[in-house]
Amino acid sequence: MRARTVAAIGFVLLATGCSSGTSVPSAPTITVAAAASLTDVFAAIGEDFTAETGIAVRLTFAGSSTIAEQIRGGAPIDVFASAGISSMAPLIEEQLIDEVVGFATNTLTIAVPPGNPGNVRTLADLSNVGVVVCQEQVPCGVATSELLRINSLVISPVSLEPDVRSVLTKIETDEADAGIVYVTDVAGSSGAVVGVEIPASANVSTTYQAGVTTEAAAADAAATFVAFLQKDRAQQLLADAGFTPVRVAP
Repeated sequence: MRARTVAAIGFVLLATGCSSGTSVPSAPTITVAAAASLTDVFAAIGEDFTAETGIAVRLTFAGSSTIAEQIRGGAPIDVFASAGISSMAPLIEEQLIDEVVGFATNTLTIAVPPGNPGNVRTLADLSNVGVVVCQEQVPCGVATSELLRINSLVISPVSLEPDVRSVLTKIETDEADAGIVYVTDVAGSSGAVVGVEIPASANVSTTYQAGVTTEAAAADAAATFVAFLQKDRAQQLLADAGFTPVRVAP
């Protein structure tokens, strides 16, 4: 078993009617490493989780494949929330993750700059413009490869990015005519990019999973967070952000 950093336990002084107080341990802080496409919604979910449980959440975001390598390297991560199963499944097999649940799905869309200067209207148009996509090993890249395969489409990307947020940034800064991202990324861009819809019959879906690392410093608190992702409040926040909830638990 690899050595892990142990979370420090803080102490607070609770006010009472007596002249002296009693020191009790505070709730733990958990580290949640999540796919980049979860950045905005997990900020909101983390706040609600802390308000309900008193457990503080430290959030970090990156491509799911990057986080998987961090876990293999012994990074002090309590919960891994991945986009897709390609990064999660090997960690389960390696017994580095357990208590895994699915909590949402997402689909792809084409993101273009406002005004759509490349005149991208369909998937086929991507063959004629500068396109940015995710690297093949990250979930958005896996989904993009499958999207291109089922639609018999060949493109020559001008850039391969480490995560979906980096693709979105390229479009926001007019460094490409189009990019393939998740529908939630366009929805959360506040108009910085415009989405070109991909018909459902031609699209692919990505499943999001969360699991507790087997060397979590605060395993019980981490399991509580994973369970929270399937509760009404978290599922509603996911739906509001454009994700499709997997299951709503009471």
